[in-house]
Amino acid sequence: MRRDVFQAIADPTRRNIIGLIANQTMNLNAVAEQFDISRPAISKHIKILTECGLIVIRQEGRERYCEAKLEKLNEVSAWADQYRQFWTNKLDALDNFLKNQNS
Repeated sequence: MRRDVFQAIADPTRRNIIGLIANQTMNLNAVAEQFDISRPAISKHIKILTECGLIVIRQEGRERYCEAKLEKLNEVSAWADQYRQFWTNKLDALDNFLKNQNS
């Protein structure tokens, strides 16, 4: 199954995982310890994030480390920007209309 970044951020646990490793690389156990769900469930979330290109797993000896690759979030930002611009224009037009009504 091909996954995209929107699927990755659709789940709050995955968003929290991204937030955890955005500032520092963490091993899988350290990530799992931050949540009250099973290790296999965290592994599934990590797998989805990896398939979406938001996380890279790096092997160091026996440890596996999660490293964030947040460039893919630019796709989400670009998508949201089009709506941000749309609503900014609409609200500016409403503001101008209301100002002209009070004049």
